[in-house]
Amino acid sequence: LTDSSPILALKEEYVGVTSVNLTWAVNNTASSSYTYKIVVVSGTSVRNMTSNVTKAEITELIPGTLYNFIVFAVVNDNETEGEGLSIKLYTKPSPIHDLKAEYVGAEKVNLTWAVSDAASNSYTYRIEVVHGTSVRNLTSDVTEVEITELIPEMIYYFTVYAVAADGQTEGEGVSISLYTKPSPIHDLKAEYVGAEKVNLTWSDAASNSYTYRIEVVNGTSVRNLTSNVTEVKVTELIPGTMYDFTVFSIAADGQTEGEGVSVRLYTKPSPIHDLKEEYVGAEKVNLTWAVSDAASNSYTYRIEVVNGTSVRNLTSNVTEVEVTELIPGTMYDFTVFAVAADGQTEGEGVSIRLYTKPSPIHDLKAEYVGAEKVNLTWAVSDAASNSYTYRIEVVHGTSVRNLTSNVTEVEVTELIPGTMYDFTVFAVAADGQTEGEGVSIRLYTKPSPIHDLKAEYVGMTSVNLTWAVNDAASNSYTYRTEVVNGTSVRNLTSSVTKAEITELIPGTMYDFVVFAVAADGQTEGEGVSISLYTIPALVNSFHCEAVAKQSSLMLKWECPSGNNSGFRIKIFNDTWKKEEWAPSCMREGSEETFRTASLDYFSTYTVTIATLSNSSESPSVQKMCNTSITDPPAPSKAPLVKAVSHSALSVEFSDFESVNGPLKAYAVMITTEEQGCGTLKSKLNNTYKDFKTTMTVTYVTYVVDTEHAKSPFFHSQNGTNIVNVGKGNTMYGYENGPLIPLRSYRASVAGFTNITFTMANIIVGEDSYVSFSPCSEAVVLPQDPGVIAGAVIGCLLAILAVVAIGGFIFWRRRRKDKRNTEVSFSPIKSKMIKVENFESYFKKQQADSNCGFAEEYEELKSAGVHQPKFAAELAENRGKNRYNNVLPYDISRVKLSDQSSATDDYINASYMPGYNSKKAFIAAQGPLPNTIDDFWRMIWEKNIYSIVMLTKCVEQARTKCEQYWPDKQSKSYGDIIVTMVSEIVLPEWTIRDFTVEKSNTPESHTVRQFHFTSWPDHGVPETTDLLINFRHLVHEYSSQNPIDSPTLVHCSAGVGRTGTFIAIDRLIQQIEMENTVDVYGVVYDLRMHRPLMVQTEDQYVFLNQCVMDIIRSKKDKKTDLIYQNMTAMAIYENFTPGPGFGKANGYHA
Repeated sequence: LTDSSPILALKEEYVGVTSVNLTWAVNNTASSSYTYKIVVVSGTSVRNMTSNVTKAEITELIPGTLYNFIVFAVVNDNETEGEGLSIKLYTKPSPIHDLKAEYVGAEKVNLTWAVSDAASNSYTYRIEVVHGTSVRNLTSDVTEVEITELIPEMIYYFTVYAVAADGQTEGEGVSISLYTKPSPIHDLKAEYVGAEKVNLTWSDAASNSYTYRIEVVNGTSVRNLTSNVTEVKVTELIPGTMYDFTVFSIAADGQTEGEGVSVRLYTKPSPIHDLKEEYVGAEKVNLTWAVSDAASNSYTYRIEVVNGTSVRNLTSNVTEVEVTELIPGTMYDFTVFAVAADGQTEGEGVSIRLYTKPSPIHDLKAEYVGAEKVNLTWAVSDAASNSYTYRIEVVHGTSVRNLTSNVTEVEVTELIPGTMYDFTVFAVAADGQTEGEGVSIRLYTKPSPIHDLKAEYVGMTSVNLTWAVNDAASNSYTYRTEVVNGTSVRNLTSSVTKAEITELIPGTMYDFVVFAVAADGQTEGEGVSISLYTIPALVNSFHCEAVAKQSSLMLKWECPSGNNSGFRIKIFNDTWKKEEWAPSCMREGSEETFRTASLDYFSTYTVTIATLSNSSESPSVQKMCNTSITDPPAPSKAPLVKAVSHSALSVEFSDFESVNGPLKAYAVMITTEEQGCGTLKSKLNNTYKDFKTTMTVTYVTYVVDTEHAKSPFFHSQNGTNIVNVGKGNTMYGYENGPLIPLRSYRASVAGFTNITFTMANIIVGEDSYVSFSPCSEAVVLPQDPGVIAGAVIGCLLAILAVVAIGGFIFWRRRRKDKRNTEVSFSPIKSKMIKVENFESYFKKQQADSNCGFAEEYEELKSAGVHQPKFAAELAENRGKNRYNNVLPYDISRVKLSDQSSATDDYINASYMPGYNSKKAFIAAQGPLPNTIDDFWRMIWEKNIYSIVMLTKCVEQARTKCEQYWPDKQSKSYGDIIVTMVSEIVLPEWTIRDFTVEKSNTPESHTVRQFHFTSWPDHGVPETTDLLINFRHLVHEYSSQNPIDSPTLVHCSAGVGRTGTFIAIDRLIQQIEMENTVDVYGVVYDLRMHRPLMVQTEDQYVFLNQCVMDIIRSKKDKKTDLIYQNMTAMAIYENFTPGPGFGKANGYHA
């Protein structure tokens, strides 16, 4: 084995882009047996090939890349290599691609291309520029080149070669041929711009060889025109639109264009159309118009305003304009130009000639308004007003009438009475057409006067008027009735042709004036009047009284309301009549009296009284009246007297006449006087005893009433009355004692139409109506000595009996008087004072700074203090007490019934006696936060309807009582639900009403709280009448509550103010019912039921002052302590003022 011979003459036969053809020679004879190994090296890449011949085609090479090719001769054993021979070569770059002209100018062309080879980063490029025979080469390191110094409008061939990194190996060239652009035109301008046409001209030095393309651009719309000359007429344009016109010179190839030269123009807008005035005012005109151009959205408008030589321009962005600051009533020419978006190009102007409206007239008013005529006047301030005329529009419903005037006034006639008209006055400019804004006035013509006014009814306090109206518009009329009385004027309205006028003064002359009022409620026709007197008022409280022992009547009545000129009095019965007249009275309610002339005694008359007032008379008030009785007529005949025995006689007499009144009784009088009877009336009180003691010689021996006189015992068969005198019997206070024998007696009979006795049944002659018969003839009794002795003894025994009886009666009276002075409570419990003695007692106790009251109050301090209070002192209950020194006594404490433990029944409250009931009140402390539920529990269980609260919740920054009631929303206190339904706040007190119900039950009831807010703690109210009024308010309400419902009274502790209030209630009732007062005893009683009741000396003195003021007001009937809160009281639904409501201190006398 020997080494192969070296390779000779290694060379490239062909170098391509991806392949290389190599050839070589071998200097050895053994070459025929050689094979060849070709090693292809590029960078780190090594590839081996073999060849049996001295050439090789190496493919799959990378373009533009440096390769080292090494050829080795290989012997047959395939192992031994000869010495290798190498050659270095670049493959050709691939041809460039996408060669194009980025820019072609007149003297410059910019070319770009692309290369895809991986080795292109190392390439350079040769650009061959060929024009005719002229060749020029340029190089570039990048894939673009700018070729300058070219000749305009010439054809050039540009070939680009990619050159490998050795700067020699080139790829195949890629060519492009181009014309350079012609030079731009110049002096491009618009010779004419119209709405749809533009004429352009320009200059070009090389224009002989050029044609021209004219590009017409509007937005995205592009149109091209050509021209062989340096001008063009562009038509079919859109008015008012911006166009870009660009003119290009075109080279001989018909394609290559020079740079375009542009001009931007707006076509003229089309003339506007439909120019009109939307509004013409006095100083302002609003114009509108239409534009049909597509470009009108971009238009503005110039408005030329010409008045004589004055020219003004306005602009608008819309198809309307408001032209202001014009002169009223003046002619103007308005020309509107559409302006394109450049703000300069204007269309042809369109004009309108207008007069501005005159200014509205002013001060339009009715100088006169009548039923069928109205006179109007007005003023005008315009400078041009001398040329104005005026149109007056008269409108009534759908009826319209026009009048004209050359002056600033007009008389409008032929109108309908009582009808609404709208009068509108327009100032009219010199053209006779342009009118200013109308100024209107709405007027009603006056209604025609009413007629047939008359009074349908005239009463005491009312008058009914009727009338008629003929106007067509009368359905819409109202009527004002003016009621005139002296200087007093009152107005009433009516919607119909009649009116009832009330609240008139009886017996008074009124002028009634009726005005028809149009529908506006203001325009009135002329008034029509009627004068009338109201009927006088009937007298009030008319009654008649018999005049004692007189045959006349005393008539009494209250002076009626209104006016009167006197009173007509008629007195009549079945057989007789008489008319009298009483004078007028002035003060309403005053008592008027009239004494009639003498009438018959003991007679019934019908009496009527009518009030007079000038020519009118009230209906009469009628009463049946009886005249008085009087002494019966004295009989002319003396009684018949007969001796019956030695000690008795009979007296027979006829009935007295009853013309002066019915006879009530007869008295038989006995006298021993021999001549006449003397004045018997003064001797009616003389008795048999007086006679026996020789105090008188005339006495009454027997009295018989007329009913007994009719009995058979007294009545004879012939109708006379017989009385036996001396029988020893007694009638009334008179003893019919036996007569004395042998004495001469005469008798007289007294007849009574009215008989009055003393307590001892002795006749009171002065108060009795009596007459006497003549005395009888004297009768002498016979003598009976035996009877005389017996009679004497009988008389003595009778006298002793009388004395004994008198002594016994006297002893009994003394005993009774003595006992009466001792009937009272022991001094420490009661100090009862009669009402009539209280003032002197009060003054005495008040002396020396209330010294007497202070002593009484000191005595009261120990009352009740030793009574047990075990429940209140229990540890579980201490927290329920507001004050540890005010604890209820066990004997009188209120016990709650619903309880879950032994101490659950406790509340700091005590039953208190009232005037009529031992449990009329409950005195309680003001609730604590932890006792509010118990408080409402007590109200529910004890059936309480009235609460009296005498404290504010907070006083002097200290809590005196918790607010235990809800404000607005219902609130539950345990199982008691409370709702406030009303609250009335007054200066001194507040009234609240609550609904109280128990959960899970259907029951509920109302509770009223009387909250007195004017009472300071430990003090007294400012005045007694304030508290007395308040007590009356509470009493009036509480008296309507169920009888078993106590009134709950509380302050803070429930003793001071509470005790004072309860004491006042009891004392007022004591005064009313007993006419006595016992302040000390009442307070003592209260303190036996709850400690410290009436807590301070001031409160005790205040109680006595209240009593004093009540007694004085009752005695003096003062009117200065009248309720100050009448209105507030009267609004409560359950409160009806009693007959004494409004009296002093609320006290009912």
